[in-house]
Amino acid sequence: MTTESDSFPRRHARTQRFTLGAPRSFTVAPDGSRVVFLRSGSGTDRAGALWVLDPADGTERLAADPRALLGGASEDLSTEERARRERSREAGAGIVGYATDAGVELASFALSGRLFTAELRAGTATELPVAGPVIDPRPSPDGRLVAYVAGGALRVVGAEGGDDRAVAEPESDPVSYGLAEFIAAEEMDRSRGFWWAPESDRLLVARVDDTPVEQWWISDPAQPKRDPRHVRYPAAGTPNADVRLFVFGLDGVRTEVVWDRARYPYLARVHWSGAGAPLLLVQARDQRSQLFLAVDTDSGATRMVHADEDRIWLELFPGVPCWSPSGQLVRIADEGGARVLTVGERPLTGDHLQVRAVLDVTSDDVLVAASAGAGAAAPEVGEVHVYRVNELGVERCSQEPGVHGAVRAGNVTVLTSAVLDRPGTVARVLRDGKPVASVGSCAADPGLTPRVKLVEGGARHIPCAVLLPSNHRGDAPLPVLMDPYGGPHGQRVVAARNAHLTSQWFADQGFAVIVADGRGTPGWEKAIHHDFTVALDDQIEALEDLAKNHPLDLSRVAIRGWSFGGWLAALAVLRRPDVFHAGIAGAPVTDWRLYDTHYTERYLGDPATSPAAYAKSSLVTDGGLAEPAEPHRPLMIVHGLADDNVVVAHALRLSSALLAAGRPHEVLPLSGVTHMTPQEQVAENLLLLQVDFLRRALGLSSDSDTPQDSATIG
Repeated sequence: MTTESDSFPRRHARTQRFTLGAPRSFTVAPDGSRVVFLRSGSGTDRAGALWVLDPADGTERLAADPRALLGGASEDLSTEERARRERSREAGAGIVGYATDAGVELASFALSGRLFTAELRAGTATELPVAGPVIDPRPSPDGRLVAYVAGGALRVVGAEGGDDRAVAEPESDPVSYGLAEFIAAEEMDRSRGFWWAPESDRLLVARVDDTPVEQWWISDPAQPKRDPRHVRYPAAGTPNADVRLFVFGLDGVRTEVVWDRARYPYLARVHWSGAGAPLLLVQARDQRSQLFLAVDTDSGATRMVHADEDRIWLELFPGVPCWSPSGQLVRIADEGGARVLTVGERPLTGDHLQVRAVLDVTSDDVLVAASAGAGAAAPEVGEVHVYRVNELGVERCSQEPGVHGAVRAGNVTVLTSAVLDRPGTVARVLRDGKPVASVGSCAADPGLTPRVKLVEGGARHIPCAVLLPSNHRGDAPLPVLMDPYGGPHGQRVVAARNAHLTSQWFADQGFAVIVADGRGTPGWEKAIHHDFTVALDDQIEALEDLAKNHPLDLSRVAIRGWSFGGWLAALAVLRRPDVFHAGIAGAPVTDWRLYDTHYTERYLGDPATSPAAYAKSSLVTDGGLAEPAEPHRPLMIVHGLADDNVVVAHALRLSSALLAAGRPHEVLPLSGVTHMTPQEQVAENLLLLQVDFLRRALGLSSDSDTPQDSATIG
């Protein structure tokens, strides 16, 4: 029996899901002499520090210690920085991000709103005395200057601390320069708002005017003396921010970059390297067409390099578009459902791979992350590998079954690997493909080994993970907990141990836990076009098929989820109470008209022209609650009151609709909690409260089938 102090929920919360202390955010110097990364001091230490590893001998040295730089003072984060971290799902502290010059000689970072640089060869860090709070500082490629954002203005300061000046200043309060707007950061994976020229003499700068965006108010009812804070939130069908792009000289002289912003309002990607002119990817609002544009930095004129169209929508991918060293466009194309790497107009991969991201491009090859496609010889459930691709063929660089990624420069590669056979992620340094060093990890050992089986379920071959209690023997049927995310960008069935820790903990409370990645998840997102509810059909198909070969008690089936998964859990108990007997809906999107433009309109269309799609996927309209009326299944709704992504109005509207329909339910409001729920006590107790609810809802004994952490659950 474990004690409260060392229970899995406590350790899981204190270690931020066992991510603290793990190395991350790698950068490799072009000459292969340095690998830069972030890592905190232990598995419970939130304060990330900047480190440098020498691949020649594997030695590591500390380049910047946040505690020393702050003199022991606590961090003071601006509202803008908190919002930026929420968009990037960054729950750490200390140094959470950095940027380097082209030679990886100088790094810059913000700490408590102050600007610091670190000489990476010498290992010395210095504060630059500038007005803050500072956001997203980035050295110029030659390392002589640092650009940063403060007060909505883009500023530049000398790397030694002199000649601090504004390059672009906002004309009014809702205007900012150099920052990504809400939907770019939340949905497009574009967290930046400015880009240095390779020659370090100019910058491309995004100007964001939030005036057209609706103003919403978020308050904390537990703190009635505090004023509500306002956020600009572009809900589906409402105006977006006005985003323009300028070339700025260091003297503040600007030239606007011109394209058809009325037709292509979304600035999705910006790439500027020494290989050619700046490269833009701009999208139409319906995301069915997009242009790749080259920019003339003297005139601001743009030239179309390539155009894409799709009758459903066009996906955005990490690492592209970019130029190859020979000046060819590198992109990932969606060809008949296959994600294909294309250089120039030539596809270099086929349907045997689903290319997910471009990691590095050289004159010899393109490094990509990819999973097995429909044309693969055999399924590799939950695996993602690193491949070298060129005109001669495809070579796999990662061998172990698992989830792999890489960062490369010159002949040095950092290969990260998470597998089922060991906890956490291992980072190996390779030179010319041969291991030369490993990056140390301080992450805590979870002390829990998932008993996970990766399989395919149903006629659609839905990827699934099945987890049984650690002490389960024989064929005695178990109550079932479906544990999906189930939506776009959220793959849960992966061949990596730490991804299944929480599911195994729930299994050890006496459940057979099923995780299913059906239609809508990465690889087959377009199957949910104008209809999110097919995601529920696939959960049921997987459940019923797996019951043929696993000890599942289909008379006691529950489902839990967060965000899209929370919506899916609520949908399950409301629409299919014949299958699901209880549900936990965490931060659910209950009315898709209240979610943001770029995400929701991609899948459901414009609410003005596709109202039926919104009604079918809604939980709060008449269509959402009208059928079936019986039986009523227990539903717990959990929502953070400070959530500015899925605002608490979603949960309140669902509760009101359920009350009006006479449907019993429970609501758990979390004061001061955002969409991430990073607070230790909140994260811990959420797990315990969920188990308690599931036991009550399914009529399970509180003292049976609980081999793990029984002392904490009572």
